[in-house]
Amino acid sequence: MTQPASIRRFAADDSGAMLVMWGVSFVVLFGIVALSFDLGRIGITRSELQAYADNIVLAAAGELDGNADALTRAQAAAENLIADRKTFGNGDDALSGAADFTLTFYSDIPASDTAPLTAVTTDPAEARYVHADVMDSTVAATFGAVFAALSGNAGPNENASATAVAGFTQYACDITPLMFCIPSGWTADANVGTMIRLRAGGNGAAWGPGDFGFLDPSKVEVDDEGPCAGLNGGNLDSCLMGAEDIITQCFSQRGVDTEPGQKVGITDAAFNVRFDIYKATMNGERNDPDYAPAPNVIKGIVPNGGGSCIGNNENPSPDSVGLPRDSCFDLGTCSRFGDGDWSAGRTDYVTANYGGIDPHPLAVTRYAYYLAEIAAAGGAGSSNPILSGLAESGRPQCSPHQSSDPKRRVLVAAGIDCTANPVSGSTNDVPVREFVEIFLTEPVGDDGTSPPRLDIWGEVIGTAGGGAGGTGDAGIFRDVVQLYR
Repeated sequence: MTQPASIRRFAADDSGAMLVMWGVSFVVLFGIVALSFDLGRIGITRSELQAYADNIVLAAAGELDGNADALTRAQAAAENLIADRKTFGNGDDALSGAADFTLTFYSDIPASDTAPLTAVTTDPAEARYVHADVMDSTVAATFGAVFAALSGNAGPNENASATAVAGFTQYACDITPLMFCIPSGWTADANVGTMIRLRAGGNGAAWGPGDFGFLDPSKVEVDDEGPCAGLNGGNLDSCLMGAEDIITQCFSQRGVDTEPGQKVGITDAAFNVRFDIYKATMNGERNDPDYAPAPNVIKGIVPNGGGSCIGNNENPSPDSVGLPRDSCFDLGTCSRFGDGDWSAGRTDYVTANYGGIDPHPLAVTRYAYYLAEIAAAGGAGSSNPILSGLAESGRPQCSPHQSSDPKRRVLVAAGIDCTANPVSGSTNDVPVREFVEIFLTEPVGDDGTSPPRLDIWGEVIGTAGGGAGGTGDAGIFRDVVQLYR
């Protein structure tokens, strides 16, 4: 049957075909634009939640200083200091308060970012990291809902979420590379004014409270413009223990490395330049201002045979004495850690050095007495004698230099719980409970045995920083808060 001409013409006519293609393409393009709009809304919400999570953990981590209330303060900081907004998520636009996040504290985190966190802790002394999980926020897919409605399906929604992990540590820089073992639960601030007898640990045995050793410094961190630049071996050790200027050795509270050996012949000589004593490895440093003695060097020791310098010829002073030890050491009722009672020795000190009339009755601790003596003689920059008419003047006589810093006789040492963290010779990543300021009350000496074991007698000034907080100024302490995930 022959088709009518009009039908044949219609079938052959291709005008308007592009409209069909444009119509189909428009639907596809509109769908892509709509999808990108919805995805953009989800991405913005996730970014806002992530920024909120990052700020929360940074605020919380800054409070993880090891104090008993650290976790409470961390939670409060996250709740009260941080606020944000979410633009497209459901619910209240404001992000603020504990209802919007959950904090979990950890003592350690894996090296790999993909490994799960497992070391959960509720102990404020152990908490070093904090994880924040922000509550999920649903973002409605507005244009996706249109397509879903046309297809008869439920409208698609997307959950936006965010987590973050931050940690806290403290670095101690320009301090003595010294560590000592403390009893479990011991804190410096609870023992201000008490005396410690630090004895060199050795021979590979496990160390106990009162034993001291050394931190293994990273040689590359020595200040290239400081007095220790370019030194190595024993000369570097002597400089790190004896020099006064900027050293820039930094040790992390979270983990220090201990160094084996007692450094006999280096330790006492390097420490004792603070007392105007130059011997052994430090014999040639008396004219070097980097090894200047303290502005108060009363020690009850004078040169044997005259002269102004004590090398290997020391002799007890005929008419002056150094600061006394706690009485319990003389009585044999304490061994390494004293009780702070130096009243009997104080009487002897005042009698010998001041004729029995105490010029500083308000000075309770030996360190306070030492400072009062400096102030009464015109300050740290003065050369006026502290003691009059005696074999010692109290000012340096051997070195032509004198430190302007009264804390020249203060050491900052890392206090380590060696029971919880056994130390024997070279040990890595040992956590520091706190850095402790210790005032040297007398020159460092050995016990006369062979090989000799060194004793450091010092009075606790207080915490310099670390697990128990503190703001000591003998050294530089940097609190570092860092995002890890």
